[in-house]
Amino acid sequence: MVNRTMAGRMADVGLSRKGEIQAEALAARLMRLRIRIGGLYSSPLTRTQATAAPIARTLNLKVHTLDAINEIDVGEWQGRKFEDLEGEPRWIRFNLFRSGTNPPLGEFMLQVQARMVAALEDLRTQYPNSIIALVGHGDPIKTTIACYAGIPLDLMSRIEISPASVSMVEINDYGPRILCVNHTGELPCFE
Repeated sequence: MVNRTMAGRMADVGLSRKGEIQAEALAARLMRLRIRIGGLYSSPLTRTQATAAPIARTLNLKVHTLDAINEIDVGEWQGRKFEDLEGEPRWIRFNLFRSGTNPPLGEFMLQVQARMVAALEDLRTQYPNSIIALVGHGDPIKTTIACYAGIPLDLMSRIEISPASVSMVEINDYGPRILCVNHTGELPCFE
């Protein structure tokens, strides 16, 4: 049975065996691309560090921790079961109106988007003309893609970000270009 708990920023959530296999496959995919990655950054959470580790090992990189790409702070919802949240009006509103609703004592998606885009801009200046790999979380990645695509945050759930997928954005002085979203190396499967 799938764990249906709002993990949020819970520190002790690691990868399942399936997640470990996905992380290893991701590292192998990146190796096959033969691209030179200038830096590897991960959210501070255990699950992203565990995803970044095979990439670092395979590509001979050091994993740098970057708080700005952390998961959304879901406040009082952290650790709650999704089924328990389903009837709560704020949960319903949060899922329909992401730009204007935050979890109780948590972050607004606009805050997540701002910190993600600022982090990418900072890395762009630190690593001019380089490819940087970031290992992060679904919703923060969606906010970033939404920003660069001009998609309102209230429609970001239309973007799929699968575990161990690759999304690529080229950022230069003339603006961003979205090169790839949610690449898993496989055709989409529908269960």
